[in-house]
Amino acid sequence: MGVVIPLEDVARESQVEPLAALVGADMARVNQTILLHAASHVEMIPEIANHLISSGGKRLRPMLTLATAGLCGYCGDGHIKLAAAVEFMHTATLLHDDVVDESDMRRGKLAARMLWGNEATVLVGDYLLGQAFKMMVEVGSLQSLEVLSSAAVVIAEGEVMQLAAAKDTETSEDDYLAVIRAKTAALFSAAAEVGPILARRPKAEIVACRGYGLNLGIAFQLIDDALDYGGTSAKLGKNVGDDFREGKITLPVVLSFRRGSEKERAFWRRTLEKGEIGEGDLEAAIATIHKHRALEDTVERARHYGAMARDALELFPASAWKSALIDVVDFCIDRVH
Repeated sequence: MGVVIPLEDVARESQVEPLAALVGADMARVNQTILLHAASHVEMIPEIANHLISSGGKRLRPMLTLATAGLCGYCGDGHIKLAAAVEFMHTATLLHDDVVDESDMRRGKLAARMLWGNEATVLVGDYLLGQAFKMMVEVGSLQSLEVLSSAAVVIAEGEVMQLAAAKDTETSEDDYLAVIRAKTAALFSAAAEVGPILARRPKAEIVACRGYGLNLGIAFQLIDDALDYGGTSAKLGKNVGDDFREGKITLPVVLSFRRGSEKERAFWRRTLEKGEIGEGDLEAAIATIHKHRALEDTVERARHYGAMARDALELFPASAWKSALIDVVDFCIDRVH
């Protein structure tokens, strides 16, 4: 069975370019801040941190902080440290995720845990979280600190929710959406919300940016779910089918299980609940998901959340910032084409 969703060889970088250009100077300062705060006299800390930090990724979450600050006319420097803090929070969760999921690859490279071990990887993730909170305090915005610290709590809750639901084929769509709202969308939401907070904008604009980030984050994760069964390793930065091999219950599986025959449900129970995966089972999983249009419907749900993200920005007047943020929505969803 071939891939279900065809992907172009060249990523749709043009949809991110307008935003990257607008935040370019600030992102250079963010990157300097990241390198500065990833340093330590304990040699292993910068080694592990830089292994992941320097391995690619578009830094989308910190870009959202810079962009919403720009959208709201912020003129200070606080957004630089908050953007760096957001990236550290994200990096820490990736390090922790790879240990929990026993992942071998991250962004096309060996996961840190494969090189330095689980214990060191978790502890460096903790170090980065500590540095993130240190930067938040240095900015001096209590409201921003509250938003980002609350997001850290919600993300941890999402991780535990996912762990509790792991290998449970009875997971409902609502249950799964609750997990990704917490695990993925919470940081997108917080990253976008602190921009207008720093700019001291009215509550309506803060709520609008929060809604934009939340819905963008949900759409982003749903597309990731689809790509795991219909993408390529080069696109994913990990092995295709990792979610399947790790027994993760994602939306394509939830939909396919619900719509399948009893024989097909038995297949999902054997492979995901019991972990009895043999040769050809990934191809069978992809074929079953394709049969029930589970990937197409996952992408359609992502489009729905993408439309909600765009609608959240309608409160703001036309500007280069607004246009660039809308382009980011298109980029996140169009990764499947």
